[in-house]
Amino acid sequence: MAKTHNVTEFIFLGLSSNPEVQKVCFVIFLLLYIAIVLGNFLIVLTVMTSRSLGSPMYFFLSYLSFVEICYASTTAPRLISDLLAERKAISLWGCMSQVFFIHLFGGTEIFLLTVMAYDRYVAICKPLNYTTIMNRQACAFLVGAAWVGGFVHSLAQILLVFRLPFCGPNVIDHYFCDVLPLLKLACSDTFLIGLLIVANGGTLSVISFVALLASYVVILLHLRTRSSEGRHKALSTCGSHITVVTLFFGPCVFIYLRPSTTLSADKMVAVFYTVITPLLNPVIYSLRNAEVKKAMKRLWVRAMKPEER
Repeated sequence: MAKTHNVTEFIFLGLSSNPEVQKVCFVIFLLLYIAIVLGNFLIVLTVMTSRSLGSPMYFFLSYLSFVEICYASTTAPRLISDLLAERKAISLWGCMSQVFFIHLFGGTEIFLLTVMAYDRYVAICKPLNYTTIMNRQACAFLVGAAWVGGFVHSLAQILLVFRLPFCGPNVIDHYFCDVLPLLKLACSDTFLIGLLIVANGGTLSVISFVALLASYVVILLHLRTRSSEGRHKALSTCGSHITVVTLFFGPCVFIYLRPSTTLSADKMVAVFYTVITPLLNPVIYSLRNAEVKKAMKRLWVRAMKPEER
């Protein structure tokens, strides 16, 4: 199939063709990316160094923050550098690599969010068996399964895209390589492959989202028997997770659960789930979780406190 790839590179149109707008966007997205890396790294560091955050919930949260850094790093650095470049080109193999890693980290995040919902279900609905069910080995297995699930999903996407013949043109009306913009450039009938891509990416998002909603319906029904204080604490924790799930799955369903066409709004929606959502996750989890905020304060105090001699 490699012989059908007459195109050796692709050209991005980017977010805007206006030089002044590009300069403004460069500053904005550079600051956003720095905030994503620092914010999520702070959560990882806080969970790793704090004894009070040793429960499975925070173990999964630290992995989610790590995945967010990796996920944003597949698109944001390229977007930032291209905003100051006259020619926004990427090689064929660079494009395929970007597609693979976007779906690897995106798929892993979907499975991690599902695992976190299961963790909350066990903690609230089966509290007496929580430590037995969610032991260290089980948590490690669930994280490993999330990575394997993300890898399988990504491998399926890249195999479908790589089979496409690219003979020209090579201009992508986007700021990164993804399956739908590449389908538009293929010089063959892409109807069947488009359906398979929707079945893989869109169906995964919908099934996971429905499973997450079902788990929280069960949790909410179970909370009716709790005291008002216990109900408030459980809802506060679940509220953060529900917010993150909604922010992530909404744009994903919009992009991937439809026929293989591109819309003018796709780039703005993509900015939301590749940049804004990874930025909001640490904010949501830290501001709505008292234990995380206390652990961050203790970490800050230890960092600022001079060493005793």
